[in-house]
Amino acid sequence: MCETNQRPIFVTRPSMPPYEEYIRMIKPLWDSHNLTNMGEYHRKLEEDIKKYLKADFISLMTNGHMALELAIQSMNLSGEVITTPFTFVSTVHAIKRNHLTPVFCDINADDFTIDASKIEALINKRTCAIVPVHVLGRICEVEKIRSIAQKHRLKVIYDASHSFGETYKGEHAANFGDAATLSFHATKVYHTLEGGAVVYHEKTMGDELYSLKNFGIRSETLIDGIGANAKMDEFRAVMGICNLRHLDQEIEKRHRVYEKYMELLGGIEGLTLPYIQKYVTSNYAYFPVLFDRDLLGAGRDILYEELKKRGIYARKYFYPLISDADCYHTVYSSKETPVARKVSDSILTLPIYADLPEEEVIRICQAVKEIIKRG
Repeated sequence: MCETNQRPIFVTRPSMPPYEEYIRMIKPLWDSHNLTNMGEYHRKLEEDIKKYLKADFISLMTNGHMALELAIQSMNLSGEVITTPFTFVSTVHAIKRNHLTPVFCDINADDFTIDASKIEALINKRTCAIVPVHVLGRICEVEKIRSIAQKHRLKVIYDASHSFGETYKGEHAANFGDAATLSFHATKVYHTLEGGAVVYHEKTMGDELYSLKNFGIRSETLIDGIGANAKMDEFRAVMGICNLRHLDQEIEKRHRVYEKYMELLGGIEGLTLPYIQKYVTSNYAYFPVLFDRDLLGAGRDILYEELKKRGIYARKYFYPLISDADCYHTVYSSKETPVARKVSDSILTLPIYADLPEEEVIRICQAVKEIIKRG
């Protein structure tokens, strides 16, 4: 029976710092009226994140999309960029908006990241870069990708939007590649309401990013380029400062939710649960499961609709594949990336956030089991 009278459960809910902590920190903004243009809190947040990530350099942005778009633009690339179709559409839009040609590589069936063994076959004289995506809490095959890029002299820009707080062999995920971009959107494990950042290693790239995110302005009298407006304001910087203080505790809360799911959904034939990769510390940002229609009877879409009737709002991350999106499907075919197509057709991300009560995890799992049993 549908439990429509119960409180709805959404796929995520933003973590928030204590109200008094945030209000106390924004009070000086009313006194100073300094609200934007790389102010005091903006500078502090950059330093705090740089220290947390143990990064060489970081540039804050107004959102994760502009971080990726401007990171690519700063490298003055031309030609083709190898990337994955199993990602949020922003990844590919950022490539296209830089007048580059995306080339889709298939993904690994187990971790959903770009299949590094298939990258070299796609490289030609027009290839200029690789844009892999650390996706749904899984880290790309960074060593293999680095080796390929060095061999063919390609740039590597990671879309690391999902990966804040994650490490591989002790190194934060955002520190791999020539650059990596982060999203601090409210749906992420760590957020600044809306925001993003570029993590990079060469100081000169920072000068270019500063110009690109500030209208091409380098000083009061020098405007030597055509830039965008991608600066982060002080209110969002304060939210980021506060949330960073509580990040480790929030990740641990998510870990407990993750473990409860694993306990309650384990052992169901045809249901593939997530796993933590070797050498990776997870941020437990998502709980993606794969549904085998042949074994379960109830397909992913049926489960999605039935859960929604019960007030449980899971998400089909990522569906449709980018190559099947209306704005790309006349150029690309998802048949060329069969693993990505299969995953996209069978994946469902269940609700997970730090304050998701155990009784609601139980409610979700009971609903999943009931729908599967009914077929």
